[in-house]
Amino acid sequence: MNVRLSNVLFRVDLTKPMDQQEVPGHNRWHPDIPAVVHVKPGDVFRIEMKDWTDGQIQNNDDPSDIRDVDLCRVHVLSGPIYVDGAEPGDLLVVDLLDMGPLPGAEWGFNGIFARENGGGFLVDYFPEALKSIWEFQGIYAVSRHVPGVRIPSLIHPGLIGVAPSAELLDRWNARERQLVAKDPNRVPVLANLPDPRSAVLGTLRGAEFDRVAKEAARTVPPRENGGNCDIKNLSKGSRIYFPVFVKGAKLSVGDLHFCQGDGEITFCGAIEMSGWIEISVDVIKGGMAKYGIVHNPVFEPGPMEPRFSEYLVFEGVSVDERTGEQLYLDAHVAYRRACLNAIEYLQRFGYTAEQAYMLLGVAPVEGRISGIVDVPNACCTLAIPTAIFDRDIRPKG
Repeated sequence: MNVRLSNVLFRVDLTKPMDQQEVPGHNRWHPDIPAVVHVKPGDVFRIEMKDWTDGQIQNNDDPSDIRDVDLCRVHVLSGPIYVDGAEPGDLLVVDLLDMGPLPGAEWGFNGIFARENGGGFLVDYFPEALKSIWEFQGIYAVSRHVPGVRIPSLIHPGLIGVAPSAELLDRWNARERQLVAKDPNRVPVLANLPDPRSAVLGTLRGAEFDRVAKEAARTVPPRENGGNCDIKNLSKGSRIYFPVFVKGAKLSVGDLHFCQGDGEITFCGAIEMSGWIEISVDVIKGGMAKYGIVHNPVFEPGPMEPRFSEYLVFEGVSVDERTGEQLYLDAHVAYRRACLNAIEYLQRFGYTAEQAYMLLGVAPVEGRISGIVDVPNACCTLAIPTAIFDRDIRPKG
């Protein structure tokens, strides 16, 4: 489906930060952030997006921008988009029709974040900042920092969601404050609480801006409204059913990825990019109660994704690799061990541990909870498609 350029409802200038755009987006969740775009059910339109850091990462070999990135600035989102007729209790139907990079920005980045500034899934093993740059060659991405692989496109928004109600926002903030109170000095933090620093709140100004900035939830985790789920299969042709919590739904989207592995394990774990997305919306009246979709979105994957037939699959079980402690059906530890096993293996083929870590973040690896009932060990698996390598990485006699 072709969308005329006149149907681009939200534009970005990559030379300007989000708060200086002609129409600014936002980087917090709050029901009082005004909508900047209005659409009707059935409309088809295009939205442009900056990368999730608001342009803080440069296409060079210096990882200091990853080390020093202002995480209070993320994620910059395009929207909110007001959908006429959507009311609390409805379902908002969002079709992701097409996606791509913005002209002149055909590159992306991946980063290992430092322990003191975000961390990552394997932060205890990789506490220092590092980055890799990926250049787009049609449907593939290649990197001078992780040679010998070619990553196929699986473009998807890492973050897409609707605005919370005031009551839902209060629940988020209360439960996350309770979590942080268990270990308030932990590094990395247990949760990112409301923080007015570097807040971007659309067209809000003055006293109303100050109030909302103090209350608004950070965009870092996924929640009931969708948000930062980082699901690689939300690609072209996908359909999402969002519970609606406020009038107009107030849909927002950002954090576009060229490709990503299950888990986005380096935190900045995909090939992050600026780009555009074409969307169509509809509304199912009373759909939350009718279909029982009341707590989190439901989605249908699209048909457009890389197809691989051969994988090398690494297993992990819930035994702490550092202490040898037996844990009970701990899928977090089991997946960590599967990732560490894969990283250890890839080092035998000339990759550094850091290169292997980033590779598992950007490649379309398949993560699974393969067993969760056989006490005491959960079993998780990580499947790497072997065709992404320019050589055969299978064990040989």
